[in-house]
Amino acid sequence: MPRGTGVRAVVMTMGALHEGHATLIRTARRRVGSEGQVVVTVFVNPLQFGAGEDLDRYPRTLDADVELAAAAGADVVFAPSVDEVYPGGEPQIRIAAGPMGTLLEGASRPGHFDGVLTVVAKLLHLTAPDLAFYGQKDAQQLAVITRMAADLNFPVEIVGVPTVREDDGLALSSRNRYLSGPERCTALALSAALFAARDRLAAEEALRVRAASVGHHPAPDRAAALAALGEDRAAADAHAVAYAAAGALHGPAVARAAARAVLDDAARLDPPLTLDYLALVDPSDFTEVPDAYEGEAILAVAAKVGTTRLIDNIRLVFGAGRPEATAAHQGGATTEASDTADTADKADTADTVDTVTSAAAAPSPAAPSPSTPSVTSTPPTTPPTTPQGPLGATR
Repeated sequence: MPRGTGVRAVVMTMGALHEGHATLIRTARRRVGSEGQVVVTVFVNPLQFGAGEDLDRYPRTLDADVELAAAAGADVVFAPSVDEVYPGGEPQIRIAAGPMGTLLEGASRPGHFDGVLTVVAKLLHLTAPDLAFYGQKDAQQLAVITRMAADLNFPVEIVGVPTVREDDGLALSSRNRYLSGPERCTALALSAALFAARDRLAAEEALRVRAASVGHHPAPDRAAALAALGEDRAAADAHAVAYAAAGALHGPAVARAAARAVLDDAARLDPPLTLDYLALVDPSDFTEVPDAYEGEAILAVAAKVGTTRLIDNIRLVFGAGRPEATAAHQGGATTEASDTADTADKADTADTVDTVTSAAAAPSPAAPSPSTPSVTSTPPTTPPTTPQGPLGATR
């Protein structure tokens, strides 16, 4: 299709689209406006599946995908075959994900991120977007894609979109359809563990603030001060505040312990949850943070329920300020996009850090009425020959 004069956005998926993908598409539509173009790619990439993984049974629902993409505001669905993306077989040269690609998901699935980056690079060349939208549910994937775009000077702005969740907290994923009823109940432990860490951290922070407001008075004076603040349980709170005032709180240790307690309980359910990893990591390189860490971190979890492997994560802040899951992910050359009023999370991508900028863009022109997008296996346009910077600014 002709490029036109507007901004082009791409949303990369492996198909089996759901509301999480629709959120990505709607966010892209608003960002580019009525004059822009939104391209959705549907491609189940064999390079990112390891031996024994679910490549053959991964759901393929192209007709339904096209309908969902159209309703969400896509202009084109680009659905190439494996032979079109990899003519002549698997490529001899691939993009290596580097040290970040060997941790967590990379350790559990060796070579996974090399396969992800190779296909993302090809699809960026083939679709030539100004903006590329990925879900924060695949936080490590988002981080390595952002790093690749920055390190290799791709002329594209990477935009992260918060995770979309079911009403019960389960992060949306194309793999959720594999879960039986009992397995889905067990799978809720992933999000429950993350929320337990968030809530425990918030409680610890409230205690710290209360300790600071009461000060280091003798116990009777402290109880009186608490009573003056309207506390009904002054004596119990006085003891807790004295404990909090005795030394710095170790937020990372508290968060890890709260999450692990939930996951340990889930391991005893029927069917059980089999934990792969629980990690509290620095967003810039995905290494574990120490107990004295202050700043933003990602609490990430991966586990199997039955034969289905699921991942989830939440962003936490340690130290100054109220700890909470945040929509602003500090640590890489990406822009964060928010799609709903709640900042508690949204969207997943094809199976997804330097300086982060705020993504609250000015309201875009009204999106066009949904219509069936064209479906093609031919790239929407030839990549531009003029080098471009983020948002299409020429260099």
